[in-house]
Amino acid sequence: MIIQMSGVKFLVLCYLTCTGTLLNGEVFDSSRERMRPFCFIIGRNEVIRGWDEGVAQMSKGQRAKLICSPDFAYGKKGCDNVIPPNATLTFDVELIDVERDDSCRIFL
Repeated sequence: MIIQMSGVKFLVLCYLTCTGTLLNGEVFDSSRERMRPFCFIIGRNEVIRGWDEGVAQMSKGQRAKLICSPDFAYGKKGCDNVIPPNATLTFDVELIDVERDDSCRIFL
């Protein structure tokens, strides 16, 4: 998500809660269990492609289920003995807040 205003683009910082599961239903991560939102800047490759593209389509307050094929998740490598290679992942995501990140301006 990028906000454009008078020749300047601002990147957007997203705050969300999420629970990630494997196809068998096993939970591999949950910001809800940690009772702390996860935050990242859309479009900076800070998260998997499925999040960058999926969360960018959401509105503040919206809850969505993102199903990420391996190409949109961790691919052939998997991740840290937690996510196996070629895993399809499901995320229950709630976008709780968004804010313009003034430190990340792109001048056109």
